[in-house]
Amino acid sequence: MKNYITFIGLLLIVGCEPFVTEFADSSDAVMYQAAQRSGVAHTGQSIKVVTWNIRFGIGRFPFFGDSCGDSVILDDASIEKFMATIADSLNAMDVDVVLLQEVDVSSKRTGYMDQVQYLLDNTNLNYGCYASMWKADYIPSSGIGRIDAGNAILSKYKLTDAERIQLRLRTDQDELTQYFYLRRNILKAKITSLAQGSSEFYAVNIHATAFATDDTKQQHIDKYVETLAVIDDGGDLFVTGGDLNSVPPGSITDFCESDMCDGEDYHTDEAEEYHKEGSYFENFDGEPEILLPLYSAYSSAIDSSEANLPNHFTHGPSTSFEMNNIKYDRKLDYLFTNGSWVTDAAQTHQGAWELSDHMPVSSKLNFGGE
Repeated sequence: MKNYITFIGLLLIVGCEPFVTEFADSSDAVMYQAAQRSGVAHTGQSIKVVTWNIRFGIGRFPFFGDSCGDSVILDDASIEKFMATIADSLNAMDVDVVLLQEVDVSSKRTGYMDQVQYLLDNTNLNYGCYASMWKADYIPSSGIGRIDAGNAILSKYKLTDAERIQLRLRTDQDELTQYFYLRRNILKAKITSLAQGSSEFYAVNIHATAFATDDTKQQHIDKYVETLAVIDDGGDLFVTGGDLNSVPPGSITDFCESDMCDGEDYHTDEAEEYHKEGSYFENFDGEPEILLPLYSAYSSAIDSSEANLPNHFTHGPSTSFEMNNIKYDRKLDYLFTNGSWVTDAAQTHQGAWELSDHMPVSSKLNFGGE
């Protein structure tokens, strides 16, 4: 009976025209080009790769969805400022390939700016592709309204054959919540100019689930491993990474204290919930060992022996630094390849704390030039 009532309510809300875009399991991504492109050609040297969850260009703004704040809409001037600083940061890194998560392209909350196009037009990157993770004409919650957010790959070199690979939806939500919820995905693209002999070269970007309490996270990581294995088994090369929302092998698993908001109560008998949602990683079967298949099969930019060192933490809690005095607390963002990295080139850019709640990770992929 409950499912029937939820279904009727859904019909009353959406009517004849669906608010939410339905994604096929696998479909073409949206392709982009910079307004003015440089004629850069790869000459065999190493390439700089970065993964970065940019938090849709709002910096430390207290967004209601993932912080202790209750705000939704950031003013246009602040968005422009944050996006300009992100573009300047990518230029300063002199990056060749960028894997971005939480990018807005047509969302009310960020002034309808196409952030993929903005970054291409304000960096030395030339080509891009984009795959929506959250796309709806109208979200009837907290004033969100229109939303289009997802993953993007940007590159100095031309991207082709871009593909959006659907990840499984959560099964721990009611039908109405799931209808308006995120459609997470893997974004894969080919970079022809980086091919090596008969081997194609791929960039693969993922943003895995954060808050699921069922086996969705394991399903996402399994699909990711499967996608990479197909490339590797075919004799092709890849660089990959993203926000895996998973801690490294050997990590602690309880981050309720660092994620706690003012007035919240966890780890006490009086607390309504003993652990904060998304902050206790033992809720997910397999963690903190869930990433072992990636570390075992491929080369990580930050080795597993160093991944739990504070200087490689990539997550800065969305709660205020002043509240908890914790600026960085865990590693959630990764780079892997079935090739090899330039020795000692990897870096976690913790100086970007004011630009997002995730820090960029960069390294250089070895093409024999260094």
